[in-house]
Amino acid sequence: MARGDVAAAIATATELLRLSEDHGIIQHRHNALTFLGWALAQLGETAEGIARLEEALEIRNQLGARLAETRALGYMGEAMLAARRYTDGLDYAGRALQIASEMGEQWLVARLHQLRGELLRHTAGSGGRAAETSLKEAGAKGWELRAATSLARLWFDRGRRDDARELLTPIYGWFTEGFDMPDLQQAKALLDAVS
Repeated sequence: MARGDVAAAIATATELLRLSEDHGIIQHRHNALTFLGWALAQLGETAEGIARLEEALEIRNQLGARLAETRALGYMGEAMLAARRYTDGLDYAGRALQIASEMGEQWLVARLHQLRGELLRHTAGSGGRAAETSLKEAGAKGWELRAATSLARLWFDRGRRDDARELLTPIYGWFTEGFDMPDLQQAKALLDAVS
């Protein structure tokens, strides 16, 4: 998922789902549905993706499991973003951030702030300040390109082309390979637009 390779995620999740059903391993079913739901939503099949994620969250509730709950809630937030259900997405991102804080799970916090900022960017009446704050909080190296691209897009939408270019250019310049990855392609397209 971090690579944004939707086809690989669907193939792997489908196989994991089959194996979980063959062997009756409910935890693996939960994982498969989580990844499959995320991938389907990224493909634009948002209703089906959200349904799979809801099923995964229901399994999680039945198990009483909290491990990686932030990931499942974050993926639901991403599915809501894809479905343009921004307020619902903000609820999921907020819950994920709260649980991450309670459980001391820091590995996804930067990504969750980036997601929250992206959702706020689309929410009427929220203003750009809250989106900008969230996107600035998403500064971990692994997610910095995504966060910078989102913040640069917000600034570009507001006519701040120079600020967008100055933010994104050095971060994009860190990369020497992987230019076929979706994150780098999106950053490059935005850089082309602001240049």
